[in-house]
Amino acid sequence: MTDAADAKAGPGLKTVVIASAAGTAFEWYDFFVFGSLTTIIARHFFADAGETVAYIMALLTFGLGFVVRPLGALVFGWFGDRTGRKTTFLVTITLMGLATVAIGLLPDYGQIGLAAPILLLIMRMLQGFALGGEYGGAAIYVAEHSPPKKRGLLTGWIQTTAAFGLIGALAVILVTRGIVGIEAFDEWGWRIPFLLSALLLAVSLWIRLRLNESPAYQRMEAEASDTDHRAPYKEAFFQWDNGRFVLIALFGIMIAQGAVWYCGYFYTRFFMERVLKVDTNTVDQLVLAVTVASAGLYVFFGWLSDRLGRKPVMLFGMILALVAFFPGFHALTRAANPALAEAQAAAPVTVVADPATCALQFDPIGKAAFASSCDIAKSVLSNAGVSYDNVEAIAGSVASVRIGSTEVVSVEGAGLSPVDLKAARAGVETRIKAVLVEAGYPAKADPARINMPLVFAILMIFMVAATALYGPQAAALVELFPTRVRYTAMSLPYNIGTGWVGGLLPAASFALVAWSGNIYFGLWYAVAFTAVAAVVALIWLPETRARDLHTIGT
Repeated sequence: MTDAADAKAGPGLKTVVIASAAGTAFEWYDFFVFGSLTTIIARHFFADAGETVAYIMALLTFGLGFVVRPLGALVFGWFGDRTGRKTTFLVTITLMGLATVAIGLLPDYGQIGLAAPILLLIMRMLQGFALGGEYGGAAIYVAEHSPPKKRGLLTGWIQTTAAFGLIGALAVILVTRGIVGIEAFDEWGWRIPFLLSALLLAVSLWIRLRLNESPAYQRMEAEASDTDHRAPYKEAFFQWDNGRFVLIALFGIMIAQGAVWYCGYFYTRFFMERVLKVDTNTVDQLVLAVTVASAGLYVFFGWLSDRLGRKPVMLFGMILALVAFFPGFHALTRAANPALAEAQAAAPVTVVADPATCALQFDPIGKAAFASSCDIAKSVLSNAGVSYDNVEAIAGSVASVRIGSTEVVSVEGAGLSPVDLKAARAGVETRIKAVLVEAGYPAKADPARINMPLVFAILMIFMVAATALYGPQAAALVELFPTRVRYTAMSLPYNIGTGWVGGLLPAASFALVAWSGNIYFGLWYAVAFTAVAAVVALIWLPETRARDLHTIGT
């Protein structure tokens, strides 16, 4: 009996795909609303940390939701393999919706102080915990209903739900901001996209309650004997037949997916908004347009993998990303903020400082003063989105900033009172920014000079890489593992790759930029993980196209 035949006993294949995809898109919507509002959240919940640190802390809070996803994968994967697919992803969608609505109701730092970011962190962790169990369940549910020769095509719809969720999040943000106005949105309107999740949760639950258990799981249950005691953790991770494929899935697929997808979708956004100083509304419109344009590519590459194989299509995505990232981001600077590119070429910036006085400028609890002359100079340049080189000065000297042929001497703030330190930092900032303006460095990207078609084309190249890797991924992961451990075995590597590699990418990349002074240095994070995965996939990843899901592991 095939999966397709089994599926006839339950809802139609179209209903299965739509119901699974709609629920997963809702969860991605919840997750991406937070990422799209990182700048505003930083101001409301980390108000006391300083601009640069608050931004990194908000990015880390965004990433924290990804960090806990492997835990959700382990918990819900176990339940999915022991009790069934349907019940498990009904629980995950409910938990996600409630946590998202709660974020929209949280008082901010100005109202309850330190309790505000703590509660925000808890809600974000609940979001990540729920999403850790959602993706595996939805992908498996569709795959276990699909005919083998259409498995890539149909699971491609689950892959595209990430794009649909992001489209929904950006659309709601843009519409809400347009209705209430920018000032009101920054003050209180940002809560509306979170609160809207209550309605979306109700609709998603109604759709998913119409589903039955997957045919592959029903068949396994029917064929199980009274002595058949499943142990998903032991069988998935401590039996080499399955455990080696968990490692291959992680290091040959998922670390690249986390790096490529989140660099293409999220780091480009942070780069344009934070470094290139493009207006937030313009960035939202660009990302929305690219996401809409690329949504169908997930299904296309899933379909292509049914014909060419999962492995060559995913390797194409990895290699394209490796080739495109560095030249693409340089081209993005020239297209989105040509004045910045021109100023960098005409008047390069150099920080001359004693390396012993220069800190990483990363303080998770927001208590470090960063008072050295080097730290003061670098924080000003980082906040301005200016790339700079580092030159070592003699020990104990006061740091200076060279902008073209002009030199601005920083001040040593160690030992100053908080009030005096703030005044000293403001004085250095005023002098550096004045010279930057004289050298042609723009405070904001000029909308009239943004080459929108070129920016769109560059972003689409990144999207092609991301969708080629992500489109066939669900089918490839499902086809690596037997039914009895499939939920557990595929969910863990998926959520480590997207959670730890992808979710932390924006914060880690931005911290690397702040440390190095080079606005492109953060790309090494994505490139390194993708290169490792390409090598592992080329050597060890098997081709799994059209495998019989019932016979894997027998």
